[in-house]
Amino acid sequence: MIAGCSGSSSGAHSGSGSAAPAQATPAPTESNPPGDIPDNQVFVAYRPTGGFTGFTVKVPEGWARTDKGGTTVFTDKLNSVTIATANASTAPTVTSVKDTVAPQLRGQMSKFASPKVSQVPRKAGPVVLLTYQGDSAKDPVTGKVVRDAFERYAFYQKGHEVDLTLSGPANADNVDPWRIVSDSFAWR
Repeated sequence: MIAGCSGSSSGAHSGSGSAAPAQATPAPTESNPPGDIPDNQVFVAYRPTGGFTGFTVKVPEGWARTDKGGTTVFTDKLNSVTIATANASTAPTVTSVKDTVAPQLRGQMSKFASPKVSQVPRKAGPVVLLTYQGDSAKDPVTGKVVRDAFERYAFYQKGHEVDLTLSGPANADNVDPWRIVSDSFAWR
């Protein structure tokens, strides 16, 4: 019975009748530009404990955390996730972000450029997204400045605004990790 199951009538197997054992091909080594978040990065839920606590968001596990007022920042090497909360009487709009937030950032950031504002869907609902570029602060050890790309998502619900800003080197491919973070935002 076993011998009858081993034959193939599809013609897919050809050759001398004996198959050489398949050799495992090692996975290629990733060669990532500086600032690329590894594909195997683990994300964990962050739930604020002070100030406005009505949301959760996933952040990369193991990143350094600093808290200052209503802002929490997670950093690792050249990347950061900044979460800022504020009371707001109205929801942000494409126009309000374009007319108010972008000019504020232009005045605060070295070489602020390429601002684009749009409304985008996320699992928590539609949000206003501001993308832009700017220079990082000078590294205190090396003196190097990095050209960064930013994604700033403005979430709003019932008088509360949460701005989620994701940043990393402009040439890094962090599309997937940033999508994980921005899609994980949830009101509670």
